[in-house]
Amino acid sequence: MAKPKILLVDDTKLVLELEKSFLKLSHVEVLTALNGALALEMIRKDPPDLIFLDMNMPVMDGCECCQELKADPFLSSIPVIMVTTAGREGDRERAGQAGCDDFITKPIDRREFLEKARRYTDAVDRREERVPCQFPALFAFAGSSVGGNVMDISDGGVFVASHEPVREEQLIKLALYLPESKMVLRELSARIAWVNEDGNRVNPGLPPGFGVEFLDVDEELRETLKIVVDETLGEAGERH
Repeated sequence: MAKPKILLVDDTKLVLELEKSFLKLSHVEVLTALNGALALEMIRKDPPDLIFLDMNMPVMDGCECCQELKADPFLSSIPVIMVTTAGREGDRERAGQAGCDDFITKPIDRREFLEKARRYTDAVDRREERVPCQFPALFAFAGSSVGGNVMDISDGGVFVASHEPVREEQLIKLALYLPESKMVLRELSARIAWVNEDGNRVNPGLPPGFGVEFLDVDEELRETLKIVVDETLGEAGERH
């Protein structure tokens, strides 16, 4: 069965690489174009299943590209998610008038990007690359602090082994003791994304506990987490 195709259109290569990185775990074929004219040429030769289309580009901007696409009866059903710039008044109105199906705003949030994409193709995987690890953590909710053990980590979240009763979507605070960075990350806001309960294991390979998604992570902290993930991957590779 052929992989669904997702076309990313942006005149900034850094943005394209970021969007591509969001889709690295998804069973999809990723295509890219640097402006609307090139995108239209690609779409007419081989129509994709979904398009992320930047609004502001040289040669042909996103609105003009979207208008031409939606005016073509053979291509008009392809979903178009317009990428607009935060704070620009009227961008969403212009994008809507061009006929786009949805919006996302720069700077692009990974979680929102994947949630938008999954509305149009279930081949998109919202998970992040996670690596096994072992270090302690504290999490606080309902006025008390509880200890747990982190079993895997990504730059967007962790799995905490714990028998503490929690629920999905619950907000907590985390303190992670990262041995590789010699740092304690205090007051890290997080959301419980899923729960591995006794007798009802979402992931049978993990003990009772819960998966956590980090919220409001600044660039410095995200870079630290990436270093920890990379170092853990490197150590695992050396052992093998």
